[in-house]
This record gives sequence, structure tokens and C-alpha cells, in this order.
Amino acid sequence: MNKTIDCEDILEFWFSETITKLWFNSNPEFDEQLRQRFESVYLDARQGKYNHWMETANGCLALVILFDQFPLNMYRGNKEAFATEERSREVARRAVDNQFDEQLNNKQKAFLYMPFMHSEDIEDQNRSVALYEKAKLADNLRFAHHHRDIVKRFGRFPHRNQILGRSSTEAELAYLQSKEAFHG
Repeated sequence: MNKTIDCEDILEFWFSETITKLWFNSNPEFDEQLRQRFESVYLDARQGKYNHWMETANGCLALVILFDQFPLNMYRGNKEAFATEERSREVARRAVDNQFDEQLNNKQKAFLYMPFMHSEDIEDQNRSVALYEKAKLADNLRFAHHHRDIVKRFGRFPHRNQILGRSSTEAELAYLQSKEAFHG
């Protein structure tokens, strides 16, 4: 992408009718489309080029989407998919601490809070549940509880072990082979 990009470009794309259908039902074609269109933006963001976006609610939301959502698609099945999770939580914390979330609609809040749901830290998981409860986002809250239960049980997400080169415990392997398993 050669043109100058701003946070609104990210938000218009992510919240467009076409893309919302793919949020949790992605396919390889969408992953590739995202990579072609936004990988350079993502890499620039990692280098701090868009840090000034953290001064606004929309800017923080765009950075969270860049750091939390885009890599999950662009690098699916690769450890790079999780490389900027901590950065996404830093931006989300800043947004919540500055009450930027109060300026967002419910769909936007759901994504602003998602880095806490994706964390393998139980305190982040507790924060995720509290934020979704406060915002009364029932569907997201159900998933927040589910994610927290996994982290509470295992201290991490077992479905990430292979991708991240971690050894799985016997309990994790049994869980991953069960009907209750979550695979991301």
C-alpha cells in the first residue's frame, strides 16, 4: 500500500459489512488479502510509526486491531501470529485508562477489550471478564469466561503450544483431544 494511511482506513476496512462476516470465519483468501493490503502497515506500526494514534479512541482501536487481529490472520499457524499481543494489551490498557472505550460503540469496544481475552495472564483474563461485564456485551462475555477458564486451568492456551514450540502436558494433550477443546 503506497498511500498514506490513517487510523480511519483501518477502522473502515475492519468494520465494513464485507469484512465483519469474516471476523471469526476467516479463510486463506482473506488472510492473503489482509497480508497484501496491510502487512507493511503492520510492520510500520511495530516500529512505532503510528504511536501518535494512541492519543485518540479511534487511533487506539486501530492499533489494537493491527496488533491483535491482523497478525492472527496474516500469520495463521505461525508463531508470528502472537508477536504483538503484548503491544496490543499496552494500547488497550492506555485506551481504557484514558476512558477512550466510552467513546466507542459496542462492536468497537468488543475488539478494544479482546487483547485481554487473548492473554495468557490470569489478571488480564480477569480484566477481560470485568470489561465485557461492565459494557454488557453478553456474547463476548461468554467467550471471555471461556478463555479465562482455560488460562485458569492450564496457565496458558494449550492450542498454541505446537505453534509456539512449547511442550504440552499430559493434561493439555487430553484436553486438546477432547470434545471441549478450544483450538483458537
